[in-house]
Amino acid sequence: MEKIHLDNYDITIGSAGKALSAFLAERKYSKVFLLADQNTAAHCLPKLQVDGQLPTMDLILIPAGEIHKNIQTCELIWGHLLNNDADRKALLINLGGGVIGDMGGFCASTYKRGIDFVQIPTTLLSQVDASIGGKLGIDFGSIKNSIGVFCNPQAVLVDSAFLETLSPAERRSGFAEIIKHSLIADAEQWLDIKTLHDLNTIKDWNTYIVPSLHIKKRVVEADPFEKGLRKALNFGHTIGHAVEGFALETDKPLLHGEAVAIGMVCEAFLSAQKTGLNDAELESITNFLLNLYDPYFLEEKNFESYLKLMSNDKKNEGDQINFALIGPIGEAHINQTATRAEIIESLHYYNQRVKSRSGTVMG
Repeated sequence: MEKIHLDNYDITIGSAGKALSAFLAERKYSKVFLLADQNTAAHCLPKLQVDGQLPTMDLILIPAGEIHKNIQTCELIWGHLLNNDADRKALLINLGGGVIGDMGGFCASTYKRGIDFVQIPTTLLSQVDASIGGKLGIDFGSIKNSIGVFCNPQAVLVDSAFLETLSPAERRSGFAEIIKHSLIADAEQWLDIKTLHDLNTIKDWNTYIVPSLHIKKRVVEADPFEKGLRKALNFGHTIGHAVEGFALETDKPLLHGEAVAIGMVCEAFLSAQKTGLNDAELESITNFLLNLYDPYFLEEKNFESYLKLMSNDKKNEGDQINFALIGPIGEAHINQTATRAEIIESLHYYNQRVKSRSGTVMG
């Protein structure tokens, strides 16, 4: 077992079942609840139970998917806790990806003014992104994570064995956050990452997970409430969240990492215009991301919708759309702004590069 120590809790890397057994043996909770969706209940919960000597846990089962990350699902979770006599000494274990972790943590931190919770992220995305920082919340009005709080878990248990339950698309989605971490803070890791041609050849995912966790740890500990440096973690997300939020309302939704990959291409273009990313670096980032992620054409008729979603981003100040940009690779620049025309130019850049690489496009 490897541990990464943060100010208020530890991230344990290894068997989640064994780590959870050890955690519960040291604590006394009145009741233990476990939140899962249909997928994690079927594929991840059995592994957790086999690996660990666990007490009886009251299962809260919710539908899978970002579309259910809303106040209605929270009401189901709060209702289950209330109807099954969860007091303030109860524990909620969140077994799942970012949706489960964000929403379960939000429900725990607000139920009876807060009960303890443990995060067991089961997707690559949640293991490297949502496992540090205590940012919790739900989507509201097509705006991702627009209702939420900061609250730390009691523990985070990261087990790469859960990645075996994921589709290649889900692993690629999560890998986008690893790419982002290298681009904003670790140029040396980027040199290693950009040589990858097929994620299916990765034998030891911890080779990439652990360095990413250390990058996020450094950033979050320096800025726990996203007042400054932590905004660097939003590289690719201003445009990416807008594309993702719009796609979620269509019959062709995108996974989070797929949308962030689009956002990173666009925001790398803006970085070349504004913060000193050189042409060779822009080319390297663009080529790598377009090789790894399926093309997704951004139709011009949707540009205004993207801009409207960007304007509602919680990171904005006043009427300026806020970006975290890079330049050179490994160095981030926060609180950067771009005009509507500049943002639209970046969307056109992405489309032009998609067209030049593929005779057929998705969208």
